[in-house]
Amino acid sequence: MVKVSITATHDGGNVEFVSHSEPVVLTTTPDDDRRNDDGVYTEYIIFHPNGGRVLHIIIHDEYFADVHTELENVGHMQYFSFRSFVSGLVPPEPQPAAAAAVDDDDDAGGGPTIVVPSASVVVVTYVIANASDASFPDAWPGSTVCYNSHGIDSSYDDRWRRNLTTEYDVDDSGALTWTHVHEMNGSTYFSYWPPYGYDRHLRLISDCTSRMRSGRVGGTYNPAIESIGTSLDGREIECLSVGNGKLNAWIQHRQHPGETMAEFFAEGLLHRLFGVGEENGDIDDATRTLLEGYRLHVIPNVNPDGSVLGHLRTNAAGANLNREWADTNVEGYQYAAPTSHRSPEVLAILRRMDEIGCDFFLDVHGDETIPYVFFSGCAKTPVWGDRIRSLHGYFVEGYKRANPDVQKVYGYPPPLSEENALDGMTRATKHVSNRFNCLGLTLEIPYKDCATNPDPEVGLGLERCKRLGSNLVEALVRVHPYLRAEGDFWKAFSEEDEYIVPTDRFPGRQRG
Repeated sequence: MVKVSITATHDGGNVEFVSHSEPVVLTTTPDDDRRNDDGVYTEYIIFHPNGGRVLHIIIHDEYFADVHTELENVGHMQYFSFRSFVSGLVPPEPQPAAAAAVDDDDDAGGGPTIVVPSASVVVVTYVIANASDASFPDAWPGSTVCYNSHGIDSSYDDRWRRNLTTEYDVDDSGALTWTHVHEMNGSTYFSYWPPYGYDRHLRLISDCTSRMRSGRVGGTYNPAIESIGTSLDGREIECLSVGNGKLNAWIQHRQHPGETMAEFFAEGLLHRLFGVGEENGDIDDATRTLLEGYRLHVIPNVNPDGSVLGHLRTNAAGANLNREWADTNVEGYQYAAPTSHRSPEVLAILRRMDEIGCDFFLDVHGDETIPYVFFSGCAKTPVWGDRIRSLHGYFVEGYKRANPDVQKVYGYPPPLSEENALDGMTRATKHVSNRFNCLGLTLEIPYKDCATNPDPEVGLGLERCKRLGSNLVEALVRVHPYLRAEGDFWKAFSEEDEYIVPTDRFPGRQRG
C-alpha cells in the first residue's frame, strides 16, 4: 500500500492537513494541451505503458496564522513550508483494485497518513484551501510553488525548482493548487520560498567564526561576533562585525521571518566577507577595499523566533518588528515601541547602533507581489533632500552595474505627501536613516520569478540570491567616498546615477 504523509515539523514549517479525496486510477492517454477530467495538468503525468498503476489524490491543507498583531490587529499568514513523504510505491506492474483508507497513526508526527492502493506513481494535487485569507492575496496570481525532492540541506540548494502547474482560483474557491508527480519513495518539500532553518543559521555563524580564527580576515580586519541581545524565546541576536574603516555600515536581515530569501542573501554576503568556501579563507581585492573603508555590522536574522515558528511577519509575541522602531500615536491610540516585553530584538539593535553609530543602513526583505529586485528608501521623510536622494540613486546604479537582477524602474511608489511619509517612521529604514542622518534603504527580493531575468523553472533561485548578497560589496565600495562627503558632491554624478521615482505598475501585473 502507498502512504502519503504530510508534516511540517521542520524549522519554519507551516501547514495543517485538512482532508483528502478518494484516489482515482488514471488509465487514459493524456492530451498534452489540456487538463484531464481530474483537473490534473496531463503533461506532468507519467503513464507506464506496461500497466503500472498511476493514482491521483487531492490533499487539502491550510497554513496557520502568526500570533495576533496588536498594532495591525491581524494574524498574518502567507508563508508555508511542508514535507510530503511517500512510501510503498512499487515497480510498474498491474495491480488489483483496492479501497483507500486513512491511517490516523502517523509515525512522522504530522497529520493523518493517507493510505492508497498499490501504485507505481502517485499524482497528488495539493490545495492550500485558505489561500484567499492570506495577508497579500493579490500576490498569488503569477506565483509558483517551490519544491525539492532531495532535501533542504545546503548541499541541495541547486535542486529547488518551481512547480509550473501552480494556480490560484481567484473567482471561486480562493484556493492555491498545484499538482506534483511522485515517482519515487521519499520526501518532497514544498514551500512558498525555500526554508532557511535555524540549524543552517547556526552553521552560518559557525562557518564565519571559524574563518575569524583561520582565514585572511582574522589577522587584518578585526573580525568579531557578539550577541547584542536575545529574542523573547531566548535565542541570540548575533551580529558579525568586520573591517577597519571609519564608516559604520549596518546590514540586517529577516525582520519578517517568512522572507527566507533575506538570509540566503546574508549567507552570500558573509561568505564573501569572511572567505568561507575559499582556499585558506582568501578574500578578493574588492572585499579588501570594502573592509579598509568600512566597519560592517551584519545581523543575519533579526527574528529567529518567528523563523523557527514558521511565521510570515511576526516574532513570538506577534510583533511585526518592522513596525516597532518608534512609538505609534494614531487617533489617540498610544503604542510604545520598541519594548523589552514585545520587541526586544529591535530594542537591542537600536541600543547598539546608538553606541557605535551608523553611516549606512540596509534592511533586507522579500516582496510577495512585485516580481523584481528593487530598493525602497526614505522619500519625503525629514532626512530626504538632494543629498540622500542623490546617494540613493548613486548606490542603486552601482548595484545595478554589479548585479544584473537589480533594476530601478519598478518598486514601491513614494508616499503621496510628507505627512503620509511620517506614518512610516516606525519602520527600520525610515527610522534609522532619520535618526543617524544617513543613507538607509530597504532591499526587496521577489517571491515570484524575477522578471528582469526570468527563469520559470527555478525563479531567482538560491544561488542568484546569494550572489545578490555578495555583490553588495561592489555597491558599497562605489558609494563610500560620498556617504559623509560635504558640499554639493552630487553635481558631479552622471545622468545614469540619478534617483528614479519607482512605480508598481509593472508589465503584466495581475490582481487577485
